[in-house]
Amino acid sequence: MNVPQDLLYTKDHEWVRREGGLVTIGITDFAQAELGDIVYVELPETGSPVEAGEEFGTVESVKAVSEVFAPVSGEVAEINGALHDTPETVNSDPYGAGWILKILPSRPEEMAGLMTAAAYGKLVAETAGH
Repeated sequence: MNVPQDLLYTKDHEWVRREGGLVTIGITDFAQAELGDIVYVELPETGSPVEAGEEFGTVESVKAVSEVFAPVSGEVAEINGALHDTPETVNSDPYGAGWILKILPSRPEEMAGLMTAAAYGKLVAETAGH
């Protein structure tokens, strides 16, 4: 399982990358593997407000529908529109081309509550062990 060291993570299996003033979000390698073949990604409108811990969209696979939660509060700055036509990119490249959206954070201090790669790796190991 791939857990890049330069990212932050949530207990709900989202990853977070700081890029300038924006925060890019996607689902982790573990999450996409658990979901299986992804067939649809529901995304919010650009400009929509999001609240930390609240659902902003869904990822649908052949076997499940999973909510995606905002790791930080703010405004949707950009969505990955390519996922409308090629949602399977989330499976093949979850940390690259399979990113889901970018948020302009309104409370950047919320980033302090996210998990490091080591902490997320431990969570996944415990989850996979049960």
